[in-house]
Amino acid sequence: MDPTIARKTWRTLEPYHGMIYFVPEGPAAYSAIGLSDLRAGYFASRSAPMGAVGASVVVATFFNFHPALVERAVPACWEQCTPAQLVSARFGAADAALERVLGGDIVSSPAMEEAATLAHTAATAPSLSAAGRPLYAGHASLVWPTQPHLVLWHAISILREYRGDGHIAALVGEGMDGCEALVCHAATGDVPKAALRATRQWPQSSWEAAVARLQDRGWLLPDGSFTPDGRASRQRVEDLTDQLAVAPWAHLGEEKCARLRELVRPWSRAIVEGGGLATMTASPA
Repeated sequence: MDPTIARKTWRTLEPYHGMIYFVPEGPAAYSAIGLSDLRAGYFASRSAPMGAVGASVVVATFFNFHPALVERAVPACWEQCTPAQLVSARFGAADAALERVLGGDIVSSPAMEEAATLAHTAATAPSLSAAGRPLYAGHASLVWPTQPHLVLWHAISILREYRGDGHIAALVGEGMDGCEALVCHAATGDVPKAALRATRQWPQSSWEAAVARLQDRGWLLPDGSFTPDGRASRQRVEDLTDQLAVAPWAHLGEEKCARLRELVRPWSRAIVEGGGLATMTASPA
């Protein structure tokens, strides 16, 4: 299978999962079990499938957040609620948000059942391995929900973390740390530097040091844009990420990947147009 199919399918499906980091149902659900801090809710709810891990594990697996930002939330979050409570709250928030944004007719439709079946098939492909993929392993170990709209959401969550773990491996293999990865992200022009710094909380001194290291490597120009070598490095990371993410989609097959994209595309658009991802560039997700 062409690895770019993995990227195209992920991009189409991502809003359906990613809304959990933006909709009000998330913070409300976490607050109801004792976790009212928004940042703590993000770190704790996403890492909860790995258990009550320490800050160093979250720093490693989330990769590009300043360690101090994580340390303010973890492990104190586990004193306020358990990982199991957070997993349940997160599913509940996803359920409520999807019902609100998409409506009951879509949530209970035959199309939703078909999409859920296809995504479940990809997320449970026998060729998938948890080796070197801790966030994927945690989310894949959870008990599957039964409602089709949540089956689809959970499957996309698993596939997202599978891809994300591979992306971090590609970045590390290219010799980048978390802050350098953000600087390179800013150099693409896809997300403003100010938004990346604000959400990941890297101080100016750390950011400037990362820029200097990348300039010494010959990857950045004085204005912060890529040199040809820097652009080539970024492309290597993206290409390897696609290659490392292709297994579930190859198992599903090109025709069924296209069908899954066709089914989910209008729901993803509805989520985006309804404001479910309105603050995407300024979010911790």
